[in-house]
Amino acid sequence: MRVSKMTVYRMVHGGDLPAVRVGRSFRVPEKAVHEYLRSAFFETG
Repeated sequence: MRVSKMTVYRMVHGGDLPAVRVGRSFRVPEKAVHEYLRSAFFETG
């Protein structure tokens, strides 16, 4: 995605990117990343 870790954390906490908390870290499903990128592409295109 070429964004910083903090940007991803903000997206997760803001509800823009679904994630599962495992211990002290977050796991973002690959499908969720693809869906986010697909929607971002159509919004700006």
